[in-house]
Amino acid sequence: MTARPATTAKRVVTAEHVATTEQATPTERVATAERTMPTEHAMTAKRAFDVAGGTLLLLVLSPLIVGTALSVALGGGGGTGGLLRRRTVAGLGGRPFTMLTFRTKSPLAALPLLLHVVTGRMSLVGPCPLAPSHRECAGEGRRRLSVRPGLTGPWQISGRSDLPWEERELLDLHYVDHHWLGMDLLVLARTLPAVRRRRAARFA
Repeated sequence: MTARPATTAKRVVTAEHVATTEQATPTERVATAERTMPTEHAMTAKRAFDVAGGTLLLLVLSPLIVGTALSVALGGGGGTGGLLRRRTVAGLGGRPFTMLTFRTKSPLAALPLLLHVVTGRMSLVGPCPLAPSHRECAGEGRRRLSVRPGLTGPWQISGRSDLPWEERELLDLHYVDHHWLGMDLLVLARTLPAVRRRRAARFA
């Protein structure tokens, strides 16, 4: 006789929760999403993976990094602007930092981002790096700032180079809400083939 009221109460709470979620304002939905963000343990595991993976990639790719730097310098890219492009982007918690890339249009331009991964400003996988004033860093999209921007992410493996910002925002927010180490490994495995496909399409 005592279990039935408890079951009924549980159903009432569940129904009220669903109704509240459906009728919530955008601000309330953001607050609810923030309560479902990855746990501290998951974030610690992700950071450990970033440090280990980023350091390994820096060591393995160091000859390519040096070669790319020399190529940019000899090709005139190291003129008045220097070898590196600098762009201010929003990091973890919205803290801005200067993102560095090589002055080349090839995928090798992203190699300096590995330094940001190792130093904790970026992640191997995460949302697309955006300027602090970008519309996707405000309102409901602000929860993207609860994780570090990524060297790659769902936006990179979408298969489209002209992805509209609305679709990119949905992909990024889905990643923020549901990411785990297995998803990061899957995105990393698909990144190089995706880059190759876009490069082949560009020169086809």
